[in-house]
Amino acid sequence: MRESKSVFAAMGARLAIARNEIGLTQTAMADAIGVSHRAYHSYEKGQRGLPVEALVAMAGQFDVDAAWILLGTKAVRAEHDFEALKRIETSLDQHLNDENIKIKSEKRGAIVARWYQSHVGGREVTDDDVHTWIELVRE
Repeated sequence: MRESKSVFAAMGARLAIARNEIGLTQTAMADAIGVSHRAYHSYEKGQRGLPVEALVAMAGQFDVDAAWILLGTKAVRAEHDFEALKRIETSLDQHLNDENIKIKSEKRGAIVARWYQSHVGGREVTDDDVHTWIELVRE
């Protein structure tokens, strides 16, 4: 059971990253993939696993890589820079651990998505940017 919670938490973080990158609220994503708002929130929080039908809907409508959502392999979308995304996630996680900062997985996903969007857009992200983002989402 503990292992499934870890899997759900990781999948929830990836759902938050994908949703933030697409630019939808949790409510809008839930509507788009045909699940209740409460259910979708529980997926991002890592409390439940995403149903296959919802995953297929997300992949079809938004070109999200289903393998990445489920397993963290490949990239959120085929054209994405997976290595950059991994570096960003690793850097953020290291900073959070070093500073003993706790944030919710969906908030972590929002920071990673914002950072990645900056990377894709060619904008340099400074330490001050990351610190500001973290302060905005802290528990």
